[in-house]
Amino acid sequence: MQVSSVNGVKIYNLSCGRSLPEWLTDRKKRSLQQRDESIRRRIELIQDFEMPTVSEVIKVSPDGQYILAAGTYKPTVRCYDVKQLSMKFERCLDSDIVTMKILSEDYSKLVFLQCDRYVEFHSQQGRWYRTRLPKSGRDLSYHSASCDLYFVGSGPEVFRLNLEQGRFLNPLVTNASSNNCCDINPVHNLFACGTAEGRVECWDPRARGRVGLVDCALSSFTAETEVSGLPAVSTLKFKDALQMAVGTTTGQILLYDLRSKRPLIVKDHRFGLPINSVFFHEEEDLIISADSRIVKMWNKQTGKLFSSLEPEHNINNLCVYPNSGMLFLACEAPKMNTYYIPALGPAPRWCSFLDSLTEELEENPESTVYDDYKFVTCKDLDNLGLSHLVGTPLLRAYMHGFFMDIRLYNKVKSMANTFAFEEYRKQKVREKIEAKRVRRVKIEKLPTVNRDLAERLREEADEDGRPSGQKRKKSAKKLAPNILTDTRFQALFENPDYQVDEESEEFRLLNPIVSQTVEKRRKRRQEALAQEELEAEDSEPEGRPSEEEESSDDDHAWSEEVRRQAHMLKMRARNKGTLRKEDAKGAVAAGKGSAQMKTFEEPAEKVQPRFYELKRGVEFQGFQNLSRKTKNLRMNLEERVKLAQSSEMRHGAESTMGSKQLTFHPQKPRERNSSKKLQQQQPDRKRIRRSAKNMPA
Repeated sequence: MQVSSVNGVKIYNLSCGRSLPEWLTDRKKRSLQQRDESIRRRIELIQDFEMPTVSEVIKVSPDGQYILAAGTYKPTVRCYDVKQLSMKFERCLDSDIVTMKILSEDYSKLVFLQCDRYVEFHSQQGRWYRTRLPKSGRDLSYHSASCDLYFVGSGPEVFRLNLEQGRFLNPLVTNASSNNCCDINPVHNLFACGTAEGRVECWDPRARGRVGLVDCALSSFTAETEVSGLPAVSTLKFKDALQMAVGTTTGQILLYDLRSKRPLIVKDHRFGLPINSVFFHEEEDLIISADSRIVKMWNKQTGKLFSSLEPEHNINNLCVYPNSGMLFLACEAPKMNTYYIPALGPAPRWCSFLDSLTEELEENPESTVYDDYKFVTCKDLDNLGLSHLVGTPLLRAYMHGFFMDIRLYNKVKSMANTFAFEEYRKQKVREKIEAKRVRRVKIEKLPTVNRDLAERLREEADEDGRPSGQKRKKSAKKLAPNILTDTRFQALFENPDYQVDEESEEFRLLNPIVSQTVEKRRKRRQEALAQEELEAEDSEPEGRPSEEEESSDDDHAWSEEVRRQAHMLKMRARNKGTLRKEDAKGAVAAGKGSAQMKTFEEPAEKVQPRFYELKRGVEFQGFQNLSRKTKNLRMNLEERVKLAQSSEMRHGAESTMGSKQLTFHPQKPRERNSSKKLQQQQPDRKRIRRSAKNMPA
C-alpha cells in the first residue's frame, strides 16, 4: 500500500504493487508470495480487480453490493461482489463498450451502449435483447418515470427508446450539430444534453419541448482560466433540483444554478484536457472532477483545492463509492486503481478494516524521500530543452514544477552542458589565484573623517585578534563589534559634522591620555613581536612587570593626567580673569579709553590681548581693598560674625566685576555717650560733603 500526502490530505493507494498472472497455479502463487516480500505485503482488496488490457467504465449498483467494470481487449464486462471480495461473473461482448447503465438495484438489469451503434440489454442469465441506433451513440440516460432511454450521439437528434412499449419514440431535435453527453435531474426529471458548440439544452420530458439554454462556452473565458479553442461540453452532472456541474473539452468545470445563466464558479484544471467525470461529494461539500491526467477535489463554494491524485496511466473514468472516501479509477492499464481517502469519509462497510489499518499507519509515520526523482521547474525544463515532455509520463506535475527521473536528468544535463569541465577548470584556477592574493600585503584605506579614530579602532581589532597563546590584559574590554564595518556608524566616518576636535576642552577632559595609550600600545606590540621572534615558548621575560602591575601603573597615570589637565584648564580661566583686571587698571592709569594688556602665554597656546573701554567720568574701583577681602576670606565664621557686629551700620562688599552688595545692621540708640557719637559723626559728614563738591560734574 502506497501512501501520499497532497495539501495535507493522506491518500492510500490500495492497488499499488505487482500483480500476478492469471495462468499461474495456486501453488506457484504461494511460492512467489513466500519468496517476494513486496508481493506478500501488498493489499488485494478485491480479488482479480483488473481487465485483460484496458478498463473503460466502472459503475456501482444502487444497493452498493456490486461493482461492474467494462474494458477491452477482448470486450469484457465483469461483476464483483463486495461481500465476497471477489468476481461474481464475467461476460464477453461483440464490440467495445462506450458506456453502460444499471437499471435495477442490483446487476439483474443492465444496458450497454457499444461503439458499433448497438444497444444490448442483459439480465441475470446473460444477454436479453439487442437493437441498433440510427446513429452512433456517445451517452445515455434513463428516465424511470416513463421508462424511456435517451441516447445522444453524432447527430442533433436525441433518440428515445421506451422499454415498456418496446419501440422508439419521436426523437428530440436540438440546435446543435452533435451532442456529447446527457443527464436527467433526479428531483424534477429535467433532461439536459451538452452540445459540441458549448451549450447545454434543457428539455421537459412531459412536453417534449426545450425549456432552457445555457451558453457554457462563453462563460469559460475568464481572467483565471486558460482556454485554447472553442470549448465543447464533455460531461454534466445534476446534484439536486437547482445545481448542475458542466465539464468542457478545454479543462474547465462550471457550477450553475438553474435559475441563472451565469456560473457560480469556474474551475480550471490547467491541463487543457477534456473533463470526463464529475461527482458531487455531499459530506464534505466538494466537487470531484477528473480528466485523463489528474483527479482534483475542490470546494464548490470557494473553488479552493482540497486535494488531488495523479495515477501513472491516463484516466478513462472515475467512480466514487457512495457515502465513503473510496474512489475507483478506470485507466489505460489492466489494473483498476482503488484509492482510499479518510478525509472524505469512512471506509465502506465491506472493508471497514481499512480504518484501523490507516490509524496504525498514522501513529507510525514514515518519511517519504524522493531519492530517485529530481524536482525541476518550467524554467529548468526550458534550459534543458525538455519542454516538449510536459504532459508525458516522464514528467509528474507537482506544485509549481515537475518530478522527473534522476537518471534522465543527469543524462540530459551532461548532454546539454558540454562545457561543464571548462567551467570547472576555470573555477579552480580562480580559487588558486585568490589563495595567492591572500598572502600579499593588503593596503587598507582609511576614511578622511575621523582618521585617527579609525586607525585606533583598527589597531585595537588587530590586537584583539592576536593568537591564543599570548595572554590579554585583564583590564582590556571584551571584543566589541567592528564599528568600521557596521552600517549604523557609517556616517561617523563620512559626514564632516561628526569630526572629533581633539584640541577642545571636552575632549581633553574625557580622553586625557589618548596619545599616551596609543603610544604604549604600539610599544607593547613591537615588544611582543620581538619576543615571539626570540623565544619559541610563551613565558614572561625576566625584569618585565606583571600584568597587574602594568594595569595599576596605567590607572595611576590616567588619574594623574586627569588632574593635570583639570588644573591646567583652571589656571587658564583664572589667568584670563586676572588679565582682564590688569587691562582695566592700566586703562584707568593712562587716562585713555582703551589700553593694551600683556597676557599670560602658555608654551602650547598664545593668548591674544583684549581691550576694554570705560565711560567718561566713571572711576574703576574693582581692585580696591583687595587685600582686605582676601584677609576676610581666610577668616572663619566666628571671626566674620564678630567683625560684622563691631563694624558700622553699613557694610559694603565689592566683587571683582564691579558689582556691589550692601548690608545694614540696625542698632538701638544708647542714651549714654550719644553726644560724643554725634560729635564724631559730624566731621565725617563734613568730609563727605567736601568730597561730593570736589567730584567732577
